[in-house]
Amino acid sequence: MILDTLQNAHLYYRLGVKFIKAFEYLAQTDLVNLEKGKYEIDGSNIFAIVNEYDTVDASTEQMEAHKKYIDIQYMVSGSELIGHDFLGEQVPSKAYDEAADYQLFAEHPVFFSRLEKGMFAIFFPTDLHMPNIRVSTPMPVKKVVIKIAVSL
Repeated sequence: MILDTLQNAHLYYRLGVKFIKAFEYLAQTDLVNLEKGKYEIDGSNIFAIVNEYDTVDASTEQMEAHKKYIDIQYMVSGSELIGHDFLGEQVPSKAYDEAADYQLFAEHPVFFSRLEKGMFAIFFPTDLHMPNIRVSTPMPVKKVVIKIAVSL
């Protein structure tokens, strides 16, 4: 897991060309006015999902993990908490859904990070994460999740 601001995205260019393309998309796109939906950046290798929602209480959520895609979750507006843990010996509460590329885990996060406007979090397949959590009261959020294929 990585947590930083878009201003520092260049520090992560060493992760590869896919990350450069993803960060360039975030920096060069008018995300504030971008409608909800899915946007291809490089076919199925890199794409963005724009979402708007109200944050929720952690007690109603579960942690998730992906196998085929790395997440870059970028906060366009609002603020939320994201719960974290490392994927280890946990048993999924919902088996892996290959088509949707996720599985769920009922364990509580070990720690939470606060994601604010202009910040991003990167979650690799070994990172359990629980996004969309309210800081104190529910708040409207706009977030872009860029999916980067793990395969070359």
